[in-house]
Amino acid sequence: GETWSVTVPPNQTAPEGGAEQRQADLIRGAASGDQHALAALYDATSRTVYGLLLRILADASAAEEVLLDVYEQVWRQAGQYSRERGSPLAWLTTIARSRAIDRLRRGRREQQNTEPLEGIVSTARAGGASAEENVLAGEVRDVVRKALDSLAPEQREVIELAYYSGMSH
Repeated sequence: GETWSVTVPPNQTAPEGGAEQRQADLIRGAASGDQHALAALYDATSRTVYGLLLRILADASAAEEVLLDVYEQVWRQAGQYSRERGSPLAWLTTIARSRAIDRLRRGRREQQNTEPLEGIVSTARAGGASAEENVLAGEVRDVVRKALDSLAPEQREVIELAYYSGMSH
């Protein structure tokens, strides 16, 4: 089959409304079984979703695994997406956040059952990422930091606790 992808040249961005509309169209295409639409949605959004997953999970291989799970879920549930409930990227990041928190909880349960405390501490200290992953994470971090900096301190704290720590209301 023929494959294609959507790319935006460096230093050029599509108008925000245009990108959202294109992403919504791609989700509708995926809902109708169009694999090319899912591939294009992945190309257009996976960097942002991966950056979020990496921030939450702090592990590149886990973030990559969960990223694939996210787009698999998008493929299965694309018909449930509703633009009235939020932007396509908000929908994707909500799925990603939920998957990442599930992964963290599952990992914590497994660690508590199998690994002594010394092993957990040494594993956390030994973790590292490639230069490419660090650059990508830095780009996403800058965008998120700017958005968070525009909020009142109380709003920012609530979002950080809910989004990155998995706390509810």
